[in-house]
Amino acid sequence: MSCVFACLEERRAEPLFQTDYHQNMDRRTFLQAAAAAPAALASTLHQDLPQYRIVSHYQPAALPGMPGPYPGIVARVHAEKAIDSNSEKVDVPTVREMIAQGMRSLTGDADVRDSWARFFNPTDVVGIKVNCSGAPRIMSTPEVVGEIVRNLGLVGLRPDQIWIYERFQNQVDSVHYDRYVPAGVHIWTAEHDRGSIAGYDPDVYVEVDFFGEDDTRSNMAHVVTEHLTKIINVPNMKDHGAAGVTGCLKNIAYGSFSNVARSHSGFKTNTYSFIGTLATVEPLHSRTVLAIMDGLRGVWHGGPFSYNRKFRFYPKQMLFGTDPVAIDRLLLDVIDDKRKAEHATSIWDRSMAHIKPGRDYDDNPNIDRFIREPGHIECASTLGLGVYDIGKIQVRKVEL
Repeated sequence: MSCVFACLEERRAEPLFQTDYHQNMDRRTFLQAAAAAPAALASTLHQDLPQYRIVSHYQPAALPGMPGPYPGIVARVHAEKAIDSNSEKVDVPTVREMIAQGMRSLTGDADVRDSWARFFNPTDVVGIKVNCSGAPRIMSTPEVVGEIVRNLGLVGLRPDQIWIYERFQNQVDSVHYDRYVPAGVHIWTAEHDRGSIAGYDPDVYVEVDFFGEDDTRSNMAHVVTEHLTKIINVPNMKDHGAAGVTGCLKNIAYGSFSNVARSHSGFKTNTYSFIGTLATVEPLHSRTVLAIMDGLRGVWHGGPFSYNRKFRFYPKQMLFGTDPVAIDRLLLDVIDDKRKAEHATSIWDRSMAHIKPGRDYDDNPNIDRFIREPGHIECASTLGLGVYDIGKIQVRKVEL
């Protein structure tokens, strides 16, 4: 027993992080916090949560990037012309306008440069956390990433102050981001060879034993700890067989740490508590200051990959905010509504009757590999990462 609510107890103590801070979660603290939790939330608690030990010497910012200055606020921009559903050709002028309108709607500024200047200044070193796990079929669209880079230039950042980063080299290579950004922009991956630990910081990690695995540590990418001052999180709208969805939280958490796939084995997954726990680790927590969800295309089954074209769809929208929980809460409905429309099992279905091993999952939307954990988003809200209650989320809608 342990974890999620214990994080709340730790956060009440001062200082929150100390040099070589160790965050241990025990049964007593968990039960005390659970007793104080709202009844509706407490009734849904998993009772077999793992024990996490967080090790980081980085101090949190006075105002951490998540949930940032706009908790519970999401700007949602839809444009029918953004992408052709047949050819998948992206209309760059439309994407440019979507990003301008989304940023202005989020911040309330008349000039989009003022919106970007709220987050970034010419002294920053900015990381763009893309999602390439399904590339080249589904990924953070290079035209979107290119437009983000262009806007960073408008507020004074040089190309060499911008880092596009992801975990796996072969996935990023298939996208060719270099063709869409100026020369000098860094395109960095933690693992040129799968399983390499050279791209990770040995002094910042989360230690947890899920299934008796040999390596019980997940280390943060050293580009985050050593180079970046700010991060823009650019996930897709994707179903995920273990987590329910891949959104802001999973992209920034699993995409910035090593050795994360160990969280799910057999039919069981620990994504419920692991995703949010990773996202709270400093300096990732404080440096992730903006999320731009790329929903031009999406995957409603088989994610995070996209082996079968029939499971791809085209929401033709983008979501903007600083609150990853609020954005992901909206994503839950996007994916589940699409699955319902296609007569597929809900991402909330926890029946073992749908759990079947083998590759049939990739072709059958009524087969699951794991008991999905879309509750990881609500769990993350209990760790202070954002607003989950849909009634408290303000959606600012823009139609182009």
